[in-house]
Amino acid sequence: MDWLAIAPPTLTALAALVVLVADLFLPAHRKRLLGHATLTALGAALLLLIPLRSGDRSTFCVTTGAQACSYTADHFTLVIQALVLGGAFLTVLLSLDETRGLPVGEYWFLLLASAAGAALLPAARDLATLVVALEVASLPAFALVGIVRGDRRSSEAALKFFLSSVVATAVMLLGVSFVYATTGSLHLTEIAERLGDVPPVLDTLAKTGVALTLVGFAFKTAAAPFHFWVPDTYAGAPLPIAAYLSVVGKAVGFSGIILVTVIAFPAYADVWGPALAVLAALTMTVGNVAALRQDATRARSAVRLLAWSSVAQAGYLLVPVAAAAYSNDEQIGSTVAYALMYAVVNLGAFAVAALVARTHPGNRVADYRGLYATRPLTALALGFFLLCLAGLPPGVIGLFAKVTVFSAAVDAGLGWLAVVMAVNVVIALVYYLRWTAILFRTPEATREPVRSGPREEAGTAPGEPAAEPRHRHAPSPLTTALILTTAAGILLSGAPQLVLRFAAVNLF
Repeated sequence: MDWLAIAPPTLTALAALVVLVADLFLPAHRKRLLGHATLTALGAALLLLIPLRSGDRSTFCVTTGAQACSYTADHFTLVIQALVLGGAFLTVLLSLDETRGLPVGEYWFLLLASAAGAALLPAARDLATLVVALEVASLPAFALVGIVRGDRRSSEAALKFFLSSVVATAVMLLGVSFVYATTGSLHLTEIAERLGDVPPVLDTLAKTGVALTLVGFAFKTAAAPFHFWVPDTYAGAPLPIAAYLSVVGKAVGFSGIILVTVIAFPAYADVWGPALAVLAALTMTVGNVAALRQDATRARSAVRLLAWSSVAQAGYLLVPVAAAAYSNDEQIGSTVAYALMYAVVNLGAFAVAALVARTHPGNRVADYRGLYATRPLTALALGFFLLCLAGLPPGVIGLFAKVTVFSAAVDAGLGWLAVVMAVNVVIALVYYLRWTAILFRTPEATREPVRSGPREEAGTAPGEPAAEPRHRHAPSPLTTALILTTAAGILLSGAPQLVLRFAAVNLF
């Protein structure tokens, strides 16, 4: 066993157990230490990626017959693990002052457990480990979405998330069983070899298995038509958990799709290639049209807009994966590069949303009107993040990422998909620029920045407890998260080639 290769997810899992046990013995006034312990553990897990940077380690390998391993720490694994652990690290920063009234020990335990599963998944090289990692990443997320006790919206969001995920997982397991029945192996490399020579009588079973296996991962990426859980789940979950799902949850889904398609199912590229191309077109269109229709005065409309935006971004992320079926595996680097860009700017946008929610718990898009007059640096940061997502200067990194994805479609001969993407980019400009313009408008003189009484401001339905607005002062962890994401976005916009160079290494 190569302990160094498995160190990042192992350390994260061990830290989860330590936090859970420590919660039993710490007095209430010392519970805050658990958050700092979580932050330290995730930082240490990120540092453990440095000794693995050569990307040539594998473990849990078969010792007889063909060489096949269940865990591989290659460059693809390290890039996705950095994204996952970095996203979890920033989520902790967003959460440190957002856990009042929550079971703190359980919160940090669930977050670390989910991050451990998410870090394990990109290293998995057999279907059994992939499924286990996917569920370890997902099950704690259900509890995190519904962790706000007594909140009807949170419970409803968790239930929708859970039921949808269970159905998708059941379908995926059926597909995995079909693939195993066809090939007699669970290792991805062995599946690839045996699918290339499937007896005609088993061809239909193999194709069905390939299609059904993709369903579970398509759900995690929020690809249409498996996206219906996203807006309600994001709106009902604690804001840091919504940010976590939008970045880490997507990284998990796309890692799984890339591994099973490019490594395990290349022989059936004629099945999954067109399917993913259609999913990409449908997903980006549904996400952008729904985001365009959001009412700026609706409670939690800012989070809902970010939720639908994440659906649209999932469509862009699927384009290079679909293109890999028609050209070569190098197209995958475009998806990884786009995912890195999206993770940075989307977490930054959620950080601003968390800051605004301290004075406007309703978190409407309309609540951001005149933000530049009261918080100029915060408004500039959010404007920058929105322009990055739109792909407009000065958000050069967003433009760069979209160009690489567009080029992947064109190079693969998917001209129709490139046209659909271009149309959707134009649609997205409308709601991104509309929100950006609101930041710099004159504040409404009749609107109070803080209202403690009405349920309408808190965005609660009748029968729900009204949310209490908090102080305007930004806590240091939240400010740190905002500074880190802004600095990363500016750095990458100044040198966007760093992302592609980092992501376009020899992935497999």
